[in-house]
Order: sequence, then structure tokens, then C-alpha cells
Amino acid sequence: MQKRKLRDLEVSELGLGCMGMSYGYGEAKDENTMINLIHKALNLGISFFDTAEVYGPYINETLVGKALKAFRDKVIIATKFGIQVENHKQIVTSDLRQIRLSLEGSLKRLQMDCIDLYYQHRVDTKVPVEEVAALMATLHKEGKIKAWGMSEAGIESIQKAHSVFPLSAVQSEYSLWWREPERELLPLLESLNIGFVPFSPLGKGFLAAKFNKDSTFDKKDFRSSVPRFEKENLETNMALVEFIKEIAKDKNATPAQVALAWLRKQKPFIVPIFGTTNPQRLEENINSLTLHLSEADLQAINAKLDTITIKGDRYSGENAKRIGK
Repeated sequence: MQKRKLRDLEVSELGLGCMGMSYGYGEAKDENTMINLIHKALNLGISFFDTAEVYGPYINETLVGKALKAFRDKVIIATKFGIQVENHKQIVTSDLRQIRLSLEGSLKRLQMDCIDLYYQHRVDTKVPVEEVAALMATLHKEGKIKAWGMSEAGIESIQKAHSVFPLSAVQSEYSLWWREPERELLPLLESLNIGFVPFSPLGKGFLAAKFNKDSTFDKKDFRSSVPRFEKENLETNMALVEFIKEIAKDKNATPAQVALAWLRKQKPFIVPIFGTTNPQRLEENINSLTLHLSEADLQAINAKLDTITIKGDRYSGENAKRIGK
């Protein structure tokens, strides 16, 4: 698998998001089965793995640490601070003392002495991002982190933080059904030489054509609270899936492969991280690297996308209030 650069970090051109192995999509999966899946990803060329303190909480980092301990010199591991769990409720906090505590906990669970890429999971409006960036610079000097990034941050916060200690990567959702980053975020990142790591490149399974208009989700599956997956919206949004299916058929590919190939073609500094707990899906997604979309293909796809309306927000409630800060 070829490599891409997130500023100075060299990573595989696709990354594996590990969240769903332990969190967000129902019960945590069997640990040994997921370790085998991570090893399979590594054998197929993936060297970039994404986790977070809050996934579980904690158990996802432990899983990733166990799986990758023996391959430390071959991988780039990203984790995140900034969301704590108190009384079963998530609290956004970038208190500087808490960040250090979070870092030490993550290092222990991941069985590492230095984190490759350390993201602020969400901006804490009570703590200036300049102070967080200054702490990241200190942690870098101490040898505790190699690079840092931000997730779902607003344009102004990115600029302020980067001016204090350069960011290597920014995470946000970006896919065929969420193209908002094209307006301001991508141009900014390109101008500042910051890598972009889109999560949910397959629209939480939607763009892989895994669902139909009547699909429902268990209460333990966070998609049950996502407006885009509500029945009325899902039915409208199926028009996008039907379009992707047409392209996939024409290209002798799968819808998921089309979605990933389209995303990688947007910019050379984009490294999508997809999630899966299925070995066959893992291979399918990695095989998207063999799908070539020409400039004419991209223009045709984008022109059609402009005519398709997507209904429903991508977050609800408190989660919606935490982004773009």
C-alpha cells in the first residue's frame, strides 16, 4: 500500500478506525477476533490505526495496544483526549491537568512510551486552544507525543492552535453524503500543510449500501439517534445509494469502493479512516485502492451529487453542539 503524508507523519493511504470494535455499534466485539482483524489489516498494508480514550471508555485503547504492541515500529497510532465520562455522561474538557492524566492513561493502555498522533477530540470552549497547543508543544519536547491534531474543530480554532504549535492533522466527517469540508476546511488545511483524516467515509455504513429505507437500529447503536438515519430521512437519502450503485456496476466495483476511491481522489493529503469488524469488508475496502476514477468520472459524480438532497443532520442533541467550535 502506498503512503501519504500528514505533515511529517507518513501513514498508509487508508487507515483503520477501531472505535466500532468496542463502542458505538452495540456490544463490544470479541477481543481476540478483533485483534486478528487488526493483524489482518496490518498484513494487508494498513499502518495507521485510530482510537480514543472515550471509546468504551478505555477498552478500545487497551484492545489496540494489545494488538499492535509487537508491531510498534511499523505502525502509526492516533488517539484522542478531551472527552471524559462521568456518571455515564460524556463531558468535554481540555483542562490542562486532565490532559496530562489522559495522556498517561492512554500511554499505559496502548503500551507505548510516545503517542504518534494525539488529537483534541472536541474543542473545550472554556480552555483557549492556544493553551492546549502550548501544552502539546511541551509534551512534544518531553517526548510524549510525536504530533498532534484536532477533531471536529472550527476554522478559527484550527488557525489559532496551529499558530502556537503546528497541527499535523485535522479529523472531521467527509464523504459522498457530507461535503461541507470542501467549502472552507480543505482550502485552509492545504494552505497550512495540515493533513486531513476523514472519519465515516462510508457514512456509517450507509454508502456501502448496507441498509434500505426500512432499516432500523438498536438503541445501543448510536445511529439510532442520528437524524440522517430516521425513517423519513433514510427513505429520501436512498437516492444517493442508488446513484452510487450505478457507478459501482459500471466500474465493476462495490458501492463502498466507489465511496473510498472518490474520497482519496479529492486531495493528496487526505487519509480516510474506515471502520469495520468484518474481515471481508476489510478486504473490500482496501481493494478500493485498485479502483481508478478519472477526472471525467469525478466531474460527473460531483455534478450528480449537486442534484441530490440529503436530509437530516449528522449529529443530534448535545453531540451537535460540540462540533465546529
